[in-house]
Amino acid sequence: METTPEEVHEALTAGTIRLIDVRGEDEWNTARIEGATLASKELVDEMTSDWEKDTAIVFYCHSGVRSLHAVHFFAQKGFTNVKSMAGGIEAWSVRIDPDVPRY
Repeated sequence: METTPEEVHEALTAGTIRLIDVRGEDEWNTARIEGATLASKELVDEMTSDWEKDTAIVFYCHSGVRSLHAVHFFAQKGFTNVKSMAGGIEAWSVRIDPDVPRY
């Protein structure tokens, strides 16, 4: 259910995942990962109705808790390749990109 920031970075660089930020808009405006998409009701509706159920999706939040909830939600909707980035954007800032602000 979880993946590391390093694995996410590699997959994002290779273009093999969709990276979805499940934090709030205020957090998104404070810090974000390049290549990610901010979750919205419209995006969730699109994902559940139009996306292939085997789409590789990684969710992230600040520390990895809310993104685990997103994994469970989408797994219940039939998605088979969803993961949470362990440690969230905090871990990303520390281990991958120190230019992403910590808060």
